[in-house]
Amino acid sequence: MLFSNYIYQDQLQSSRLVTRFLTRDDISIWTDFFKDEEAIELMTTYGLTTHEERATRWIEKQLDRYATHRMGHQALIDKNTNAFIGQSGLLVQEVDGVTELEVGYHVFKKYWGQGYAPEAARLFLNHAFENNLSDSVISIIDTRNLRSQRVADKNGLLREKQTTWSDLNVYIYRIDKSNWK
Repeated sequence: MLFSNYIYQDQLQSSRLVTRFLTRDDISIWTDFFKDEEAIELMTTYGLTTHEERATRWIEKQLDRYATHRMGHQALIDKNTNAFIGQSGLLVQEVDGVTELEVGYHVFKKYWGQGYAPEAARLFLNHAFENNLSDSVISIIDTRNLRSQRVADKNGLLREKQTTWSDLNVYIYRIDKSNWK
């Protein structure tokens, strides 16, 4: 794939957001994300029982992604307030035996409905296609997650198939570079 030798970048900017790489210092704020049962109801627990364990595993996984050139989620920071509003990023994933580039997003519930998730996803989609990282980008979305499906729809991703991924029943949404803007 085209993105295999790419050096992942942060400090990407949209009209309201700037991104930065996550650090271990973000575990405490991400613990608050895992305390919101509605925000995480469709996420896998990996057998972890506390919010802090889940947040630590999540952040450590992103740090490992950065170190092993598999990209990863980045912090989404509101430019005007400097608030940490969620995470988004490009992720190297394997789906049904195929290596794919995914755009993922998670936003704190208090910011839902304000357009941050579509804006963040668009920011990373633009980045992927402008830097020729892949000919297409996917989103892996739990079949029950209607909010994320709407985000994918808003950004022009089309539902391609239903499959099992990480023990979840998911839809794969995809956009080809030729169909982006």
